[in-house]
Amino acid sequence: MYQLSIKEEFVAQHFLTVPDCGPENVNHSHIYAVELLIEGKKLNKYGYLVDIDEVKKSMADAMGMYRDKTLNETPAFQGLNPSIEHFARILVEHFVASLNGSDLDTLTVRMWEDRYCWASYSVNI
Repeated sequence: MYQLSIKEEFVAQHFLTVPDCGPENVNHSHIYAVELLIEGKKLNKYGYLVDIDEVKKSMADAMGMYRDKTLNETPAFQGLNPSIEHFARILVEHFVASLNGSDLDTLTVRMWEDRYCWASYSVNI
């Protein structure tokens, strides 16, 4: 299985909607790190799993939707507690749609909201 990974950082804000989270219930910022891991069994005719420039563009588009915004106010998080678990799934769905057509097997997003805490979401495509 071939693997390709890209990692990006950006700042966004959120506030948790779960009762009694203390300071997490107040709007605050995180420096999020997003790692996209792409896996597949086959390379294309150029010897790539996927064109890295295409992946970088998809990553930039995704980060642009959330950079410097309050997650709670974005359409993707309407009705959701803006956890990193939900965020990882939302980003995987974006990457599946934008990288559609490539011969890929699995996409995984791992998200950190600080240096120590991360969550991930994977999908077989």
